[in-house]
Amino acid sequence: MTLRAAVLGHPISHSKSPALHLAAYGALGIDISYTAIDVTELLLPALMGQIRDQPGWRGLSVTMPLKTAMLGQVDEVRGVAGALGVVNTVSFEEHGNARRTIGSNTDVAGIVNALRHAGSGAAPSAVVLGGGGTAASAVAALKELGSSNATVFVRNTSRTAEVRTAAGSLDFALDIRDLAEAARTAAAADVVISTLPPRAADGLAAEVAALKTALPGVLLDVAYDPWPSLLASVWQTGGGTVVPGLEMLLYQAVEQVRLFTRRGDDVNAAVIDVMCDAVGLPRRAL
Repeated sequence: MTLRAAVLGHPISHSKSPALHLAAYGALGIDISYTAIDVTELLLPALMGQIRDQPGWRGLSVTMPLKTAMLGQVDEVRGVAGALGVVNTVSFEEHGNARRTIGSNTDVAGIVNALRHAGSGAAPSAVVLGGGGTAASAVAALKELGSSNATVFVRNTSRTAEVRTAAGSLDFALDIRDLAEAARTAAAADVVISTLPPRAADGLAAEVAALKTALPGVLLDVAYDPWPSLLASVWQTGGGTVVPGLEMLLYQAVEQVRLFTRRGDDVNAAVIDVMCDAVGLPRRAL
């Protein structure tokens, strides 16, 4: 039987997930195909209906704009995904002659490990840019790292349901403000996590640059294409530490590979190094 996995999203052609996953499967000696499938929220139910009837599926990586929509397409939601209402991973489990789809969230682990790799821990002052599904994961990651609150800057303050739900479920305090007010607060923060789409933070980057101040904190910009983002370039010029979005993508993919291969302990430092090579990241070990 041909084993299959894929990343779902719209748009999806830019995704580095196939490179990461295929490198890992090659290193593990497991024949799992992994492709990118462009699918909108509207078409997601039909696609999931097809996949359920096809043998060999091991897993799905889920990216924007499907992370909330996928909640209603799986048989069970596990772990932090349930608290956040955000699914970025679907794994398939066999139960006798039946197969169940399991929704989970590896974005939180991706953010936590990316920030830890950069030497960042609990942040007395934390800023999140954006209010969607990835921002919800960012809040959970900050909580896991030991923070108790964050200032969230969004382009539309009426569209913050996902990040508010996450904070409420985690007893995490939020101060939600308009993105136009972000420059000074972000520039002084210990940790800034940008979950904005590519180029959406360019205006903020220009405002931060105009402050002409030293940037003491760590910036994780989850947008990795194009890279470096303007915000990342400004941050580095100001003396701050920049964590590329590819770091987060790597670490969340490591957890997905463990789920999809069902060989968690085998996804070790050597496999992670191969995954790093596939997307041009320096080698390291968890």
